[in-house]
Amino acid sequence: MKRLSIFVSGNGTNLQRIAEFFKNSKEVEIVNVVCNNPKAYAIERAKNLGIPVRMVTKAEFNSPEFTKEMVDLDLDLIVLAGFLWKIPASLIQVYPHHIINIHPALLPKYGGKGFYGEHVHEAVVAAKEPFSGITIHYVDEIYDNGETILQAYVTLSEGETPDTLAAKIHKLEQAYFPVTIQQLLFWS
Repeated sequence: MKRLSIFVSGNGTNLQRIAEFFKNSKEVEIVNVVCNNPKAYAIERAKNLGIPVRMVTKAEFNSPEFTKEMVDLDLDLIVLAGFLWKIPASLIQVYPHHIINIHPALLPKYGGKGFYGEHVHEAVVAAKEPFSGITIHYVDEIYDNGETILQAYVTLSEGETPDTLAAKIHKLEQAYFPVTIQQLLFWS
C-alpha cells in the first residue's frame, strides 16, 4: 500500500480531485491531510472524504517532533496541494524526492515567495505572456526551485483576465496532478 499525506492551506479542490482519483484504489491510501489554516475549506473537504486532518501551527510545523511524526507515518509521498508555507529542511532531508508541489505557472518564471494563486495569474496576464500553465516539481529548500517533473501549457487568449486564466490552469491541475502522483508512486 502506497501512503500519501496531502498538505493544504486553502480551498482544497486539488485535495478533492486527488482523493476522488484514488477513492477505489486498493494500492493508495491518503493517510492524512496537514493544514495550517483553521479557516481553510479543505478541512471540510477532508472530513467529508473521511480523511483525518492534522492542524499544525508554524512552531509545530518547524519542530523536530513534526518531522518525526511524518517519518512515523511511513509515507511514500508528501503532496503539497496549495500549501503556502516553506517546508522545513529537516522534512526535506528525510523525504528527498518524495515531496512534490504544483505551481500555477511555468517555472522558473512567476515562482518564489509571494507568487501563489491569483498573484501568479495577475503577473502572467500583466506581462502579456503568450503561454502559462502548471509545473509539478520536487520540493527543495528554496521556494519553487526543485527539479521539474511535468509542465503542461495553455495559450492565453486575447482579452485574457486573471480569472479566465485561473480557470484554464485549474483544468490542467485537475487533469495532470492525480495522474502524475500515480506515476511517481508506481513508476519511480
